[in-house]
Amino acid sequence: MRPRLSILVLSGLALATAYGEAAHAPSAQKTLVVCAPGYPGDTAAAQPTMDAFAKLAAEAAGWRAESLRALYDQTAEGGLQRLAAPDAVFALVTLPFFLQNEAGLRLAARLQAVQESGAAETWSLAVRRGRVASPAALDGWEITGGAGYAPEFVRGPVLGGWGALPTSARVTFTANVLSALRRAAAGEPVAVVLDGPQAKALETLPFGPDLEIIARSDPMPGTLLCAVGGRLPPKQADEFVRGLERLHTRPGSAEILKTMRLLRFEAADRTALDAARRSFAAARAPAGAAP
Repeated sequence: MRPRLSILVLSGLALATAYGEAAHAPSAQKTLVVCAPGYPGDTAAAQPTMDAFAKLAAEAAGWRAESLRALYDQTAEGGLQRLAAPDAVFALVTLPFFLQNEAGLRLAARLQAVQESGAAETWSLAVRRGRVASPAALDGWEITGGAGYAPEFVRGPVLGGWGALPTSARVTFTANVLSALRRAAAGEPVAVVLDGPQAKALETLPFGPDLEIIARSDPMPGTLLCAVGGRLPPKQADEFVRGLERLHTRPGSAEILKTMRLLRFEAADRTALDAARRSFAAARAPAGAAP
């Protein structure tokens, strides 16, 4: 089973960070930080893909091609460190990372990425067939997956519609979803959170028949392009956003976008995003408190 970066990773390559000049300080760099915890890829391996994307994005925004540079971090900690730098003006992040850090980093969602599988992501929960009939049956279980670094995301947007998880259920993070699925198939008290492509791949696993999907989330954005802290002048921010929206129409863009399994960028689905925010806030609120 091949894990998939909600956007940007193909064959170990991931997309990117972008640098340019700020209007108020021509020599200052501006950075697009890309962070997708739980998916494969590292900064060095991603560099060729990032360089190609940065050039395309700069030209689409009407900026000098050399004014953009790309970086990627596959860990939440690394992404947070990069976004703390004052030159980080945009972030391309998965929804769990966005919801967990929206307030602290002052992230403002502008666009969502449309992949070959679509812009919306539906999350699933897989367990050993016949073992779990309701959320209460997960008492004392481990619930793990690539989104587990944001427990409120798992308890809220992913599984909140199914029902409240027992407080004894532990939400953990793993980047090795295949190993977690093997544990679940073997009968361990483990439930595995899967993104859309991972859930679809269950049927290809030798032990797939031993597993079943017991819950699915509502569709929600997969990866978001966000402005960070209002650090970039509005005119330049709008240039970059408009450039990404039309990037797929520019000559030479099809090949690099296909390499990233990315079709285009489009306006963020505000309705779905607001629903995810409410569910996340409810899961984060203390028991008995208003979210």
